Amino acid sequence: MKYHLKIIPKAEKDLDGLGAYDFNSVKKKILLLNENPRPFGCQKLAADEGYRIRAGDFRILYRIDDHAKEVIIYRVKHRREVYR
Repeated sequence: MKYHLKIIPKAEKDLDGLGAYDFNSVKKKILLLNENPRPFGCQKLAADEGYRIRAGDFRILYRIDDHAKEVIIYRVKHRREVYR
C-alpha cells in the first residue's frame, strides 16, 4: 500500500535552497518513500521518533504514521548541519 507524502514548510524551505543536482537527488529519494517508508539504509533516530535517509551529502529526516499511511518530511539538510 502506498504512503502519502507530506512535506512541512520548514522542509520545503530546505528544498528551495538546494541546487538543481542536489534537488534531483533528494527528490528521487523522497519519492521512493511513497512505496517503502523504511528502505534499506534508513536509520531510526534515537532522540527524535523519526528516521533518516541519505541522499549524497544530504540527510532527509522524516516520521512515519503507519495508521494514516503518511510519511512526514520535516528536514532536508546537509550532513554537517542536520543534527545541530
